[in-house]
Amino acid sequence: MKRLARTAIALLLTAAITVPASAQQKSTARSPSYPKAGSKAPVANEGVVQDAAVDALKAMSAYLTQANTLQIATEGSLDVVTNDGQRIQLDGSTTYKVRRPNGFVIDYVSDMKSRRFIYDGKSFTVYSPKLGYYATVAAPATNREVLDTIYKKFGIALPLEDLFRWNDASNAQRIQNLQAAYVIGPATIDGAETMHYAFREPSVDWEVWIQQGEQPLPRKVVIVDRSDPAHPTFISRLTWQVNPTFTDADFAFVPDANAKRIQLATYKGE
Repeated sequence: MKRLARTAIALLLTAAITVPASAQQKSTARSPSYPKAGSKAPVANEGVVQDAAVDALKAMSAYLTQANTLQIATEGSLDVVTNDGQRIQLDGSTTYKVRRPNGFVIDYVSDMKSRRFIYDGKSFTVYSPKLGYYATVAAPATNREVLDTIYKKFGIALPLEDLFRWNDASNAQRIQNLQAAYVIGPATIDGAETMHYAFREPSVDWEVWIQQGEQPLPRKVVIVDRSDPAHPTFISRLTWQVNPTFTDADFAFVPDANAKRIQLATYKGE
């Protein structure tokens, strides 16, 4: 989920607290009580890569990429980390309309910011409704080509796009590099019977809950960034509509009358 980590909101939060001298005495207050693990024998599959877990990822992606249209609603939480290492959790929602092979609209909304990404088969647009700016560039002929192009050229990785990529031959090396991949067990997510899987990559731990049955839809995703000592986490729950009816108007971008067009900055790498 490396690309997903790149979509995190980049915030710089600082906190300065002055403690009065009168409060710098030994406290007699009881320390807060925190939740503890519910099991003395946690799941232990360090270094195990199970074929069943890898096959489940591939089957999920194959199903998603074969659907003619998809509509997705997600509710998620993203951690950002202050300069002194405190984690702050921000909530947001994302909605998707996807048409195969060449159309998508993604709307991300939170209290901090909002973004709309639109691909109509010919052009790709990034729009900031709150700021009133948008940028449009010519785009390739398919969704997959657009995702690759905007990432390589502009450094834009769209939320949860990795879910659609695991059956792609270009991901073969990434699968080979998995440090762990295993089945946790069955779980019920928002009323749906799912199977819970856990994965480890060099700097990221992540989990996915995949609906059981004929529609292997991902219903929940958790990603932990191990490259940061605070281990910030992203959590998202997903609701799906498979093969809804869309028209070309659903993928057309019509800017607000006061919106200003700007240019996308070219991505120069890390």
